[in-house]
Amino acid sequence: MKTAFILICAWVLDALLGDPEGLPHPIRWIGSLIGKIENVARSLFENKKIAGVMIGIVVPCIVYLCGLICLELFEAISPALGFLVGVAVVFYCLSTRCLADEAESILRRLREGDLIGARRRLSRIVGRDTAHLPEHEIVRATIESVSENTVDGVIAPLFYAALGGPALCLAYKAVNTLDSLIGYKNEKYRDIGWFSARLDDIANFVPARLSLIIIPVAVLLYNPSRALTALRIGIRDGRHSPSPNAGNPEACFAGALGIQLGGSCSYHGVPSDKPLIGDCEKGIERDDIARSVQLLWRSSVCGLLFFVMLC
Repeated sequence: MKTAFILICAWVLDALLGDPEGLPHPIRWIGSLIGKIENVARSLFENKKIAGVMIGIVVPCIVYLCGLICLELFEAISPALGFLVGVAVVFYCLSTRCLADEAESILRRLREGDLIGARRRLSRIVGRDTAHLPEHEIVRATIESVSENTVDGVIAPLFYAALGGPALCLAYKAVNTLDSLIGYKNEKYRDIGWFSARLDDIANFVPARLSLIIIPVAVLLYNPSRALTALRIGIRDGRHSPSPNAGNPEACFAGALGIQLGGSCSYHGVPSDKPLIGDCEKGIERDDIARSVQLLWRSSVCGLLFFVMLC
């Protein structure tokens, strides 16, 4: 029951506050730790793949142990204090409000005709090149980011918090942050980041499959006629993505919205053609961003209820 209350309180805080600027943030501390461990690993190992394995193992273990020790210490001082710290940890691992705010900021700039501003805001949440994207590509990239991060920023943190408490939730975010910082296939990180990228794939495997249940259920609650389509497209097209996990929520969102995702884009000037996901029932339009944000919130609520019942 304690874990369930932690999840509920953390979710409410995230919904109300998002990611308030100026406050200490453990994810930033994890990023700093990754930088330090990376420097040590590069100096210790000539073989960068072995260095990558060291980074991928050491960082989550340090984060988990530090989180567990801190939580136990606060719990020993006062159970109420331990509860509040647990809530704070899970709160910092969730990002429903932050993701929704970023997507709505992009939509607002599109409605104002500010393509340059929309591209700049989009670059904050995607890794692809955004400098010359037309409006429909900005919309597509935003929806793909919202759908993918429904797993990374909502379902997976709730899953790991329910499974092993706030410390395990924090360790998951360490894995996720490792992939974000060094899990690239460019020259600098291809070897040293390979293990972190695979570790993130493993960590998100179960949450991504749970999204095939959670997202269609969220659709069922407000648009029953689209729920089966979201499930069908999720199962049919989820496996087509080059990512073993991202395709599942993307396909569910595509089915729910009646649009087609995927296609051409570029990363650091290198073209990339992703498989098409979903059926093109209609063209992508800017208001699909608002619909994707609504689905994000509903999926977040359904995910919360799902994992609270499992606690």
